[in-house]
Amino acid sequence: MSVEAGLRARIEREVTEFDTAGALGSGDVPVLASPRLVAWAEEACVAALDDALKTGETTVGTEIRLDHLQSTPVGDEVTISAVLEAVDGRRLTFAVEAGDSRAIIARGHLVRVLVDRDRFLQRVAG
Repeated sequence: MSVEAGLRARIEREVTEFDTAGALGSGDVPVLASPRLVAWAEEACVAALDDALKTGETTVGTEIRLDHLQSTPVGDEVTISAVLEAVDGRRLTFAVEAGDSRAIIARGHLVRVLVDRDRFLQRVAG
């Protein structure tokens, strides 16, 4: 398989007390925190690429545009879908959407860049 538009993944996560705004420091209410939602969206994007990357390749996140539309309480389940919409060289643009038991809770786009894992880590290490 190769990295091409149309790759997709869907993940499901239950909101726990560790996923709340209060727990993550992004607020003080016991609802799904936006930072956790972003992490789950990134996880869905990575999952969409699971079988498409060559040995030694990985992706890194570079851009996040996510509208968090609704609050989700602890105990509810969230489903996050990611679809690779565009491949522009090494730049991969994903459409993401998340929903809970009541509604669509988030929509947006994430960009990840395809990199050689070893070279990337060497650059980071200096």
